[in-house]
Amino acid sequence: MATIDFKSPKLYTNRELSWLKFNQRILSEARDKSIPLFERLKFLSITASNLDEFFMVRVASLKDMVNAGYEKPDIAGMTPTEQLTALDEEIHKLVSMQYSTYNRSLLPLLSQNGLQMIKHHEQLCKQDAQYIDKYFEENIYPVLTPMAVDSSRPFPLVRNKSLNIAALVQKKGEEELEFATVQVPSVLPRIISLPAEEGVQKVILLEEVIERNIRKLFLNYDIVSAHPFRIMRNADLTIDEDEAEDLLKEIEKQLKKRQWGEVIRLEVEEGVDKRLLKILKKELGISSRGIYEIDGPLDLTFLMKAYSLDGFEHLKEAKYEPQPVPGLPAGCDIFEEIRKGDLLLHHPYQTFTPVVDFIRQAARDRSVLAIKQTLYRVSGNSPIIAALAEAAENGKQVTVLVELKARFDEENNIVWAKKLEQAGCHVIYGLVGLKTHSKITLVVRREEDGIRRYVHLGTGNYNDATAKLYTDIGLLTCSELIGEDATAVFNMLSGYSEPLFWNKLSLAPLWLKDKFLYLIEREKNYAKEGKKARIIAKMNSLCDKDIITALYEAAAAGVKIDLIVRGICCLKVAISGVSENITVRSIVGNFLEHSRIFYFENDENHEIYCGSADWMPRNLERRVEILFPIERPELKEKILHILQYQLQDNLKSHILQADGTYEKVDKRGKTLFGSQAAFCMEAEKEAAQLKEGDIQDLRVFIPERHES
Repeated sequence: MATIDFKSPKLYTNRELSWLKFNQRILSEARDKSIPLFERLKFLSITASNLDEFFMVRVASLKDMVNAGYEKPDIAGMTPTEQLTALDEEIHKLVSMQYSTYNRSLLPLLSQNGLQMIKHHEQLCKQDAQYIDKYFEENIYPVLTPMAVDSSRPFPLVRNKSLNIAALVQKKGEEELEFATVQVPSVLPRIISLPAEEGVQKVILLEEVIERNIRKLFLNYDIVSAHPFRIMRNADLTIDEDEAEDLLKEIEKQLKKRQWGEVIRLEVEEGVDKRLLKILKKELGISSRGIYEIDGPLDLTFLMKAYSLDGFEHLKEAKYEPQPVPGLPAGCDIFEEIRKGDLLLHHPYQTFTPVVDFIRQAARDRSVLAIKQTLYRVSGNSPIIAALAEAAENGKQVTVLVELKARFDEENNIVWAKKLEQAGCHVIYGLVGLKTHSKITLVVRREEDGIRRYVHLGTGNYNDATAKLYTDIGLLTCSELIGEDATAVFNMLSGYSEPLFWNKLSLAPLWLKDKFLYLIEREKNYAKEGKKARIIAKMNSLCDKDIITALYEAAAAGVKIDLIVRGICCLKVAISGVSENITVRSIVGNFLEHSRIFYFENDENHEIYCGSADWMPRNLERRVEILFPIERPELKEKILHILQYQLQDNLKSHILQADGTYEKVDKRGKTLFGSQAAFCMEAEKEAAQLKEGDIQDLRVFIPERHES
């Protein structure tokens, strides 16, 4: 038999094209007629938001490579130029599908269900037109700033992601055409409600109201044509950390440059005046390939606001309320409960409140000496930040690593860093050249038998808002060995102290990748020996070539591998002699799948780990990440149950096919099973039993087993 080259580019999928397939899976939810109508609006909005970020970061990065003459192929053998060409075709298809979904499917259904979205201001009846004109005069006109362009007034700065209206104007009595523009103010609501009629709520978008009244902004001119447009700029920050004396000030400076980055995408209304488009194209310096003519309203993220409109609750999923955690009753002494045994948290099915309480109680506990925590993304009004500030004011030793380089959260994190410093916390900004993406909190407490360390480890951010939307795993423990490791983590982050060894934790960028490769190889060797070997891995993205190569080799040796990968997956399935033993599924549901869980059979001595890292080069080689073991038997059983439910999901799972496409499970003749809905029901049942006192052991709730 010929030797298989497991590193051949033919065995890998391009990362960017794989991401587009992920956004297509989200779009498929917007097209799914079995999903409540307003939930479909939400999914369509998410595809638009995702695509914006994709352009600002990934497409921008590829353009930078091309401009720099960098032509090294990726793991799939594609150069940056080839990737941009392929992406251009696929993104235009995606955008066409977005607006087909909006115009042909969602708008008619909204109208049938009592919400009429006025597409063009010309469609307004006389009464509504009078109302809108008055609304413009009183609420919109005072905020607008019309910008003319002539010899004395240069082309204005068009801000990134802002919505604008471009116009060709003609001074009365003259023939020369002039260009003018007005920004649609983001400070005003984009969705404007019209006077209600019986059984029908009518709305119109802000840009349509401005376009209708644009002549009032240029009184001495005739309006020849007017059309909305929107641009996307390169928003990837370039920071030389070695040269930056003050990282906080350098990032503040770079954030301002986001508004000046190269224009990489121009969205214009379909049927735009070609003379107007020619001016925009020239002034913005964009090629024809970067122009998207849109059949509908620009920037579909406004649909998330439409989702919030009152009166349509019957067209939405019932709102789920996160349930209490067994072993942590309201008002309990959290440290006492942790001493009884490790606690597993499963968000958002279980409430994030214990994590906030852990820090809040530590801030007020006289026995607590120190609190140390890493923060990557936090909410706008974070109770965790407030608790840390309170702890410092109460005389605790508080050390907080605030990651200033958390993309698109930089400004938010700068604000929190300054607030924490003002409260007396010791704030550090991580290691040069690395993002600190790990999620860890250490509380040092003086007790009767000496110093004890309490640790929280998680797969998600310390963000109480997203904890209601993202699925994550958390562990509360006072394990002495993990406590020692936690101290070593913070000593490494705040100074230059690298431990000689780790007891339980594994860290990137120095140790974690080797740990994963060792665990995969161990399964491969067991399979070769005829022993029990299996891998189940759940993550957001899989694109590390070394990891994929190791998975291919293990699968070829007979290891059954089940991967649950929400987003990017550069691995291919069903390749003869390579990946016939590998399955890949992506679950797209009401909650964003965010937890990272890794199961290794280990000849029936199974090991389970959770962590903050995906199997991506950036996570394994350029970030500080933490992998932690789940060791208590009941908790391992709970994690295995979570994985089994996800592998059983035939409602929200998209299965990777041999040709690289994803298909939903064929539901014909099958009992439908959605893992997210099942976890919600279990958590509610668990909480009810807890309330009634039916659960004897409050440490963990083991539901009835369902074999996948």
